[in-house]
Amino acid sequence: MYREKLDIMENNNYLETSIQYMKGVGPAKSDLLNKMGIYKIKDLIEYYPRSYEDRTKLYKINQFVPGEYALFMARVNADVHLQRIRKNLTISTTFANDETQNCKITFFNQTYVKDRIKKGAAYLFYGKVSIDRGIYNVENPIIYNISELEKVQGIYPIYTLTSGITQNYLFKLMTSAYDTKFLVPEIFSVEFRKKYNLCEINYAMQNIHFPKDFRMVDIARNRIIFEELYMLQLALMSLKNSSLSEKKVNKFEDVELSPFLELLPFKLTNAQTNVVEEIRQDLISDKIMNRLVQGDVGSGKTMVAACAIYMAVKNGYQAALMAPTTILANQHYGELSCYFEKLGIKSEIITSSTTKKNKEKIVERLKNKEIDVIIGTHSLIEDNIEFSNLGLVITDEQHRFGVKQRLKLSSKGKTVDTLVMTATPIPRTLAIMLYGDLDLSIIDELPPGRTPIKTFAVNDSYNTRVNEFIKKQIKEGRQVYVVCPLVEDSEKSDLKSVEQLYDRYKNEIFGEFEVEFLHGKMKNKEKDEIMNRFKDNKINILISTTVIEVGISVGNATIMVIEDADRFGLAALHQLRGRVGRGSYESYCILKSNNKSEKSRERLKIMEKSNSGFEIAQRDLEIRGPGDFFGIRQSGLPEFKLANLLKDINILKNAQEAAKKTIENDKYLEAPENQVLKRALFDKFGEQLKSIGT
Repeated sequence: MYREKLDIMENNNYLETSIQYMKGVGPAKSDLLNKMGIYKIKDLIEYYPRSYEDRTKLYKINQFVPGEYALFMARVNADVHLQRIRKNLTISTTFANDETQNCKITFFNQTYVKDRIKKGAAYLFYGKVSIDRGIYNVENPIIYNISELEKVQGIYPIYTLTSGITQNYLFKLMTSAYDTKFLVPEIFSVEFRKKYNLCEINYAMQNIHFPKDFRMVDIARNRIIFEELYMLQLALMSLKNSSLSEKKVNKFEDVELSPFLELLPFKLTNAQTNVVEEIRQDLISDKIMNRLVQGDVGSGKTMVAACAIYMAVKNGYQAALMAPTTILANQHYGELSCYFEKLGIKSEIITSSTTKKNKEKIVERLKNKEIDVIIGTHSLIEDNIEFSNLGLVITDEQHRFGVKQRLKLSSKGKTVDTLVMTATPIPRTLAIMLYGDLDLSIIDELPPGRTPIKTFAVNDSYNTRVNEFIKKQIKEGRQVYVVCPLVEDSEKSDLKSVEQLYDRYKNEIFGEFEVEFLHGKMKNKEKDEIMNRFKDNKINILISTTVIEVGISVGNATIMVIEDADRFGLAALHQLRGRVGRGSYESYCILKSNNKSEKSRERLKIMEKSNSGFEIAQRDLEIRGPGDFFGIRQSGLPEFKLANLLKDINILKNAQEAAKKTIENDKYLEAPENQVLKRALFDKFGEQLKSIGT
């Protein structure tokens, strides 16, 4: 099935064809394929198998192994018997034999098999084997005609599907595409492929979908994963390279920080001091700062940011701090403005709650340099926001913003220094590779006095004890967060919803206390009012969705109850837990879940045992995989089609080394041999790479 070389332009036209126009697709199937991210033929051939079935061996019935799949040839020796068990369940059974033994064949909700297979005829079957009272049973096998043996026998790809698309349909579609003998442009030279032990791209694409053995699968996967990771690293290095090569216009002198530090009611930790020093060195150097500050919940990232802002303002520049929510922006403004005011530094805030009239006044003052520091949400990247002399941009909770948003804010000044902060801990090696366009600083120490939060994983049988404990804490003057995954009741789910829980807490369990609820569908003004009432201790119990994951700091809140905790990732649970334990009182996190699966219990046990965000992040990676963990789509980077940042760490290291050498040898990819590579890079990362030319 291998292809002769065709004209590249013709192939590109074919690969860019809408999937709707492929034979056997049409509008209805096209909509279903679109749900899977398949819009054109190029997307189809890059829709890689998630696993493979080994159908290389043709089994005899007496060779069956219970619990494993088997491909076998057998003759049907009984009529199909159909039973209607209940409204939505039918069971069809028959028997088949070969020269070695007899076996039972069972189909669930497949009434058509009564017409598909006939007594006395021989077929190929592929299915999972079980054993029932000494007789082998094969459930829901795929049925083939004997003549299809050559086509069926081999390594069979298994794809992730959506309702209405079957494995067989997708496999036939893939075969149809490959029958056209298209050619994918090769971006690597022969020498490059030899150096990194990579096969040619068309060989890889062929063998990822139609391998003859598992060795071919490994060779194909290695090439495709290497290319995915190499392209990502090349893009990130190109971004970083462009900022390094750009001459820094803004000049910073060293600044004595003691006037600011003396105002603080605490001393910076050693970790904070080290990161502030790294930022200082960046600011006074000739290179543009692009630094990621990673720190666990409560590690003091805001004060590190404040030090950077102080240095920028004292050098005559304006600074901007962008937060993902109005609540967090208000918290930063409230915390920092009181210090800045004492130092003669003028600060302001812009959010979606700011009135039009007020916003116009603030924008005018920004342009006239009457404001030194602006704190806000996405509102800061609006086109009408202009600065007189922007020198420093800080984005908080980087995973909530895309790369483009960060760049847009930075573009409002000349050679602006950028500081990015995140409380989502990522293991250091992976952070360096994922955020390749940023230098990395880690605050790996909590301020003194922050005691670990006691965490307990329980089920509904503990409800009475939990409720009594909550009442005791409230009577002692403390406050409680309750988080659940849904906003409204749903007939399709038994998960607890905000509104259902509020009704029960308010009217049945905690009628003597002030209970309120909060969710993302509310207007910002309403959310802010509720959060401020909670902060002022006018609300005892606040029921919410994860909208409070990144929220206001309430030192009096000592209990975090998370309903259906198994529905959240470990990183999210850790973030939510970080909402309590911010004052001087002992604090608790109660993870409620009725999920009995071993995996679910294991995850919640990790939360009970560890308060370290970095340790939890590593375990989250191992359990959930990096796709969910990193939220790559949110960060502005493409989702990997095949690569797994945890399992493919060695390929990632090789890809990073190769990308580094490519950039060192040809900074702007101008060499003739790199033109196909440059086009492919811009196809994938066009928006982010405008800064390195076209």
